[in-house]
Amino acid sequence: MNYQEEYKSKLIDIDKVLEMVESDTDIVVSLAAAEPMGFMSRLHEVADRVQNVNVLTCLNVGDYKFMSDPAMKGRFTNAAWFYTASLRKEHPLGTISYVPNHTHKAALDRLTYRRPHIFVGSSAPMDKHGYLNLSLSATYEREFIEQADIVILEVNKNYPTTNGDTYIPIRDVDFIYETDRPVPITPYPPISDKDKIIGQYIADLVEDGATIQLGIGGIPNAVGLALKDKKELGVHTELINDTMIDLYEQGVITNSRKTINKGKFVTTMIVGGQRLYDFVDHNPAVEVKRGSYINDPKIIAQNYKMTSINTTLEIDLSGQCASESIGHVQFSGTGGQSDTARGAQASEGGKSIIALYSTYFNKKANEEVSKIVPFLTQGAAVSLQRNDVGYVVTEYGVAPLRGRTMKERVSNLIAIAHPNFRADLRKEAEKYMLW
Repeated sequence: MNYQEEYKSKLIDIDKVLEMVESDTDIVVSLAAAEPMGFMSRLHEVADRVQNVNVLTCLNVGDYKFMSDPAMKGRFTNAAWFYTASLRKEHPLGTISYVPNHTHKAALDRLTYRRPHIFVGSSAPMDKHGYLNLSLSATYEREFIEQADIVILEVNKNYPTTNGDTYIPIRDVDFIYETDRPVPITPYPPISDKDKIIGQYIADLVEDGATIQLGIGGIPNAVGLALKDKKELGVHTELINDTMIDLYEQGVITNSRKTINKGKFVTTMIVGGQRLYDFVDHNPAVEVKRGSYINDPKIIAQNYKMTSINTTLEIDLSGQCASESIGHVQFSGTGGQSDTARGAQASEGGKSIIALYSTYFNKKANEEVSKIVPFLTQGAAVSLQRNDVGYVVTEYGVAPLRGRTMKERVSNLIAIAHPNFRADLRKEAEKYMLW
């Protein structure tokens, strides 16, 4: 049988895929823009005949009925590695449950608990050599493909073909269904004046020849703009976004001075707009690799001057970061924050940077509140230990923490807090003897 014949023999429609879902089925799907939306959008149709179906996701891009309808409680659970806006909204329904994790070991940790019955992912069209392509994510997908009882791919001609750990031979796929839906687009977020100030402070910390990791959002995009005068930067990151393409086209990112994966962007996922998807398509300068490699702190640490740039929701005066929850309420996820921060700290000349606004507006209290606090809000998850924070940046400056005493940390963090809260922070630090 040739490749095309084998492909046709495995081609089915979504109705047949749904028939495979039974009570107690454990399903894993690809993340973010690689989410198999054709399958996810119809999964609720089997609700009347199933109980206790578990669907493991990450960075959901769709808002699906199987998790948004209160009647689905008990029939489906969306086990989520990272909350998005829709999951935050639906969490009170009891159809969502967060899975604590670090990206580099998320797949292994899950597999020590249970193997998936079904894996469903997205793929670019099969090539002439009989290989399908995971396209926009290899964060954990390969590990589950290798362990799942049934492997199903949603093949979409609109998805780019990417290099790296993304190629899957047709022999390793059990079933295929096709769609031509548009690839999900993540809008380029607006950049505020605060973002620009913070971005410039961070850019001043990034040295020429450094290898960087950036996230997505207003502050990371502002950092990208502020890096325009740097030279010969490299990229080793959990995700590639549009900002990095701007820097590449400006000649700022060359990847030429990287210690490992020289000459390459390396990432676990790609999230952005059509321009980015066009850029990565068949591009030998971009490799999408497993998260167990990209986010391994031991691998990250091999990069010279590795600079990790992350954000947080709240930080206490010792440097502990609550980056994924607001008090006890799950907001997002740990993702690769701890992975990249620890890897950067262990890198020769490396830096671990945390950025945040100095305040936020508390709607319930109807007042502005400091995000730099004596102690984290009760119930908050510590996403990043104080030992792993090198620099903290707000719109009021840079607080170096690495190697500092508690007294020095408290002083440096208060100096970059909003002026309206500095006196109270000093009083609290004295009261609780934070020195």
